[in-house]
Amino acid sequence: MNIAVRYYSRGGNTKKIAEAIAEAVGAEAKTVSEPLAGDVDILFLGSAPYAFDVDDEVKKFIGGIHVSVSKVVNFSTSAAVKSTRKYVEKLFAEKGLSVAKEEFSCRGAFAMLHKGRPNEDDQKAAADFARKIIS
Repeated sequence: MNIAVRYYSRGGNTKKIAEAIAEAVGAEAKTVSEPLAGDVDILFLGSAPYAFDVDDEVKKFIGGIHVSVSKVVNFSTSAAVKSTRKYVEKLFAEKGLSVAKEEFSCRGAFAMLHKGRPNEDDQKAAADFARKIIS
C-alpha cells in the first residue's frame, strides 16, 4: 500500500501530528512543498485554519496533484476552529476527489491558548487514528 503524509505547519503544531501519523503508518512526513511522486492509496493531509481557510501552500499542493489518489484523509490542529476538513473538501471536490469522513483534529497552541498542545496524548491519538485507517 502506498501511503503519503503531507502537511503545512507555520508554528510546528501540525508537523508534530504529521510525524506521529507518518511513524505509525511507516511513511515519511513531508511538507506540501513536495508534490506526490506517484499514485497514492492513502494521502494523509494536514493543515491548520488561517483566517477561516487553509494556507495558499495547501491550495497549491492540492491543485498540483496529477496522480491517482484513492483516499484522502484530513488531519488538522487549531486553537479555535475544530477542523480544516470543509476547506480541503471543497478543493478536492474541484479535482473530482472526495475526502474521507474519518478525520483527526486536535488543539494546537497559539499565543496564550492551549499551551503545550499538541501534547504526547494528542500524538498518540493521531498515531492510533492512522493505524485504524490503514487496517
